[in-house]
Formats: sequence, structure tokens, C-alpha cells
Amino acid sequence: MQNYKKEWFGNIRGDILAGVVVCLALFPEVIGFMLVAGVEPIVGVYATFFITAVAAFFGARTGLISAAAGSVALVLANLVAEHGVNYLFAATILAGVIQVVLGLFKVGILMRYIPKPVMLGFVNGLGIMMFLSQLDHFKGSSVLILLGVIGVAIIFLAPKLTKRIPAPIISIVVITALVLGLNLNVQLLGDLGTISSELPRFGIPKVPFTLETLRIIFPTSLSVAIVGLVESLLTAQLVDELTHTPSDKNKESLSQGLGNLASGFFGGIAGCGMIGQTIINISYGGIGRLATFLSGFFMLMSVVLFNKVVVQIPIIALAAVMVVVAYETVDWRSVKRLTIMPKNESFVMITTIAIVLITHNLAYGVVIGTLISAIFAAFKMTHISIEPGTDTDDYHYKAHGHLYFASAEKFTDFFMNNFSHEGNLVIDVSAMTLWDSTAVEAVDKLISKNKNTGSNVTLINPNKQSKDLLKKISSHHKK
Repeated sequence: MQNYKKEWFGNIRGDILAGVVVCLALFPEVIGFMLVAGVEPIVGVYATFFITAVAAFFGARTGLISAAAGSVALVLANLVAEHGVNYLFAATILAGVIQVVLGLFKVGILMRYIPKPVMLGFVNGLGIMMFLSQLDHFKGSSVLILLGVIGVAIIFLAPKLTKRIPAPIISIVVITALVLGLNLNVQLLGDLGTISSELPRFGIPKVPFTLETLRIIFPTSLSVAIVGLVESLLTAQLVDELTHTPSDKNKESLSQGLGNLASGFFGGIAGCGMIGQTIINISYGGIGRLATFLSGFFMLMSVVLFNKVVVQIPIIALAAVMVVVAYETVDWRSVKRLTIMPKNESFVMITTIAIVLITHNLAYGVVIGTLISAIFAAFKMTHISIEPGTDTDDYHYKAHGHLYFASAEKFTDFFMNNFSHEGNLVIDVSAMTLWDSTAVEAVDKLISKNKNTGSNVTLINPNKQSKDLLKKISSHHKK
């Protein structure tokens, strides 16, 4: 209880300032994503408030920002186009249920199987994708480019003058003042779509409660649940590494599901962890639950109480913030180390980045990158070596490596095809591990062949894994 209180009120000033910065960084992303999904901008605002509120109270990873995200919006766009916004709300609720169930089944444990090169590719791909997504906001006129450059320069230079006020806030205020004061013709936040100032209301989606409705929304809900969890848990993992503190990924899965449930019942879209905004939050001192809550709360209150002010913020001011965030998101140390890293790890990282940029889907990059890493790991494990052991009347050898379905043929080829002998065969397997039934079958074949020639095969010094497997399923090895 004491620790939970500290997570809320142990960093009040830093969390408040970070909450404001994150709120401003969320606006263009959330509103833009709602246009992609084909719904009103307020749907994203409602979603962001409820998802961040639930994450703040029930999430396991402090400092993590969850909101209405682009990857989820892309998944839901076709459903909205074909069946309408109420089916979106129903799909959001079902996605939340699926995520809660996955959390109860401990899906968070899968995070430990994502290799470091994949994480680096994920982060670097995200940084590049964030940067490219902002370039359109700099196009149109030299004025836009100049304003963008000024905004970026302020963010880099302001901390040298004062760190009491976050540099992005200073940048946004200065650019907004320039645009309004000089009456410059640039796109404002309000130009992205009409932003309602109404408070959210509880409601059950107006869809038929039939199996046909379930058939329509289930595939979309499942995709939303999986994509959302992958991005959320990756975001949590990244914050773990940045803050050098652990978090409960299963509890985080439950929190994401509960957040989507609340969002769907209050007219919001599904959401997930947002790495860009999370990095902003951590960078500007938002390490507590208060920062997560305030980022969504400020967003909702801004459109309800200060609607006319918020819509006057120039998009280029917010784009300048995101360009800096994109730059700081890339792990430049990993880029510099590309030439000295093992070639397979460099290949995995580059491939992950490429998949992310080609598909615009972070989850695809992670899944494919992890599969490639698994293939490389399996290939490495196929390498076995066998060397002569002690010199006696028997044939002594020592085996090294992993014996399983991919390496069993090499093992049997060495002892059964490469040479013939008449004496007993002794194989020291202290440096080898048997992993599956194919490994045991290879040993049994070797024992059977030598029995037919009147000699014995003895495996000595097996480790516990190998000994238990042989005892359980071997037909010939001495129990």
C-alpha cells in the first residue's frame, strides 16, 4: 500500500509536467488515427481518457502511456466502413474481454522469448516510422519548414536555459504565438476534424445480440487484442529497460483489457501502449501513475473546457515535438554497433526494421523477427562435435552439443556410417543434452546396430535432462 501511494504521489511536479507534454503529443496522433478509422475525433479522446485512467489505477508498469493507437485504428477501419461505429464499440468490448482472458492465462510470460535484436529493431523501426509520418506536416511552404525547424531548435536549446518548464511546452507556445500573432496560413488542430466538447456517457452498443454479430466482430476483436497486447507488452518491456525496474506483464495484460472494456462502454475505440508518448513521458519525468492518469485527463478536460483554445494549436508545432521524439527513440548505439555485432543479430535487427516500415505494423515486425531469431538459434543448435576420449580397449568418444530432431542425423551418421568397429562403444554425453524423442531414437538405433554385431553401447555421465528422457522413452538404454 505504501509503495502504491508513492507511485501516485512520489513525483507530483514531474508527473504533472510530463502529463501536460504527453497530452499535447497525443492530440495529433489520436485525432489523426480516428480519421483513419473513420470515426469522429472525440471517440479517440474518450478512449484515451478511459484507457489511461484504468492503466493508472490497475496497470503494472508505471510510466506507460496507453491510448487510442494507430495500429488498432487500422485494424478497425474496415469494420467501421462496412458495419458502422456501433460495431466498433462492440468489437472494442470483445477485444477487452479477450485480453483479460489472455492475461489470466499468463500470456505476459511470452515477452521473455523476444530476443534483444528484435527489441532493438522494434524501437528503431518505430523511431523511423514516427519521423516519416511527420514529414507531411512540413510540406506545403517554406513557412512550414521554418516553423518546424524553429520548433525543433527550441526543444533542443530550451533545456540549456531552464529545465523547470518542459521544452516541448515552450516550443508549442512559441510556435502557436507566432502563427496566431502573424496570422500565418497553416493547418491547425481543429482543421483535422470537429472536436466535440461533450462529456462521455455510458451506453451499450446498439448491435443485435446474435451469433451473426459475434461472427462479424470476433475476427477483428481477436486481431485488435493480439496487436494491442504485443505493442503494450513491448512498451512495458522497453520501460523496464529504461528505468531498470521490472513489471508484471500478466497484470499489464489485464489492465489493457479492462481499459478497452471501459472505452467500449463509454463510446471509445480500442487502444494499446504507445511507445512514442511513453518515451516522452519518461523523458520529461513522468515516472508515476499520476502522469499516466493526467495525460488522458488533461486531454478530455482540454476538449471539454478549453475546446476553442486547443483547436488553435498549429499541427506543425506538435509535429516538431514528434520529430524530436522520433530522433530520441532510435537506439543510435545499436546502429553504430551494426558492423561489430554478430551477423545474424544485425540481420534480425535490420529485417525487423524493414518489416515494420513496409507493413506499418510493429507487431508484424516483432513476430517475424522473433521467428527468424528462432531459426538462427535452431541452426546453431544443430552443430554437434564428437572427439576421441580415453585410450582403452573400448572405443571412447565425447559428444558435445544438443541432440534433437535437427541434429540427430549427424549423430547417427558419425557412429553408424563413418566407421566400423568390433569392440564396445562408450560415449561420454556430459557435454551433450538430449532434448526430444528423435534424440532418443538415434541412441536406440545405435544400440540396436551394435547389439547385432555383438558389441555394447554405453552412454556415460548424462545430465539430468538426458537421463530423465532416456529413462522415460528409450527402448534399449539401461534404465
